[in-house]
Amino acid sequence: MNGVNGVRGEVRATLGGAERRLCLTLGALAEIETGLGVAGVEALAARLRALSAADLSVVLAALLRGGGEGEAADGLAQAPVTPAEAAAAVARAFAAAAAA
Repeated sequence: MNGVNGVRGEVRATLGGAERRLCLTLGALAEIETGLGVAGVEALAARLRALSAADLSVVLAALLRGGGEGEAADGLAQAPVTPAEAAAAVARAFAAAAAA
């Protein structure tokens, strides 16, 4: 895998035994809002505090696409990703975006 661009807010995460790149881009943020049926940062923040498994999948897929991992995002439903891996990856991606 190519290196990550920390300035851009990219992070690496191991998901289902494979190293992946995630990034909270503007497109990923829009995809998350649409997928979760919320509008605006406040509504999104409230929804992120109580994610269902389906919500977590939506968020993770958007972050994978933001990191250029579209194929992995499309196959996420069949991937052997644990809930703990998914939650940790999402948290790292949001933290990196806040620090970038």
